[in-house]
Amino acid sequence: MDDEGNQLGVVDTRYGIEKAVEKGLDLVEVAANVDPPVCRIMDYSKYKYEQEKKQKLAKKKQHVTHMKEIRFKLRIEEHDYQVKLKHIKEFLSHKDKVRVSLRLRGRENAHKEMGIELLNRVASDVAAVGEMDSEPKALGRTIIMTLNPKSG
Repeated sequence: MDDEGNQLGVVDTRYGIEKAVEKGLDLVEVAANVDPPVCRIMDYSKYKYEQEKKQKLAKKKQHVTHMKEIRFKLRIEEHDYQVKLKHIKEFLSHKDKVRVSLRLRGRENAHKEMGIELLNRVASDVAAVGEMDSEPKALGRTIIMTLNPKSG
């Protein structure tokens, strides 16, 4: 093909190179595995520039989701709770996932239901910006829950 998209048909390689040089462009091999190979007359540096520009634009539009973690203790004061809640809301508003974990220590281990209540309270307090991905589950001395940002 020439620079305007017109097909020239099957031509000799030297003829293709002459045509490209005549127009100040490059002869680029598009498909090498077919017989005969398909070549195109184009400005290769401009083509590469446009491809890089498309990739940058696609990369700019995508958002990488990060997993953030907030740790609670069972006996947490109200102010500390509100500060951690604010951080969770901030992470969710930035479209990041949040893992909320609660570590039980000593005799607290006998009261896992209180820990699950605390994590359910967190989930209900952030319901405006996030939704529970996984229910609170106890894994040894730790109770873990995952929150996703609300879609939309």
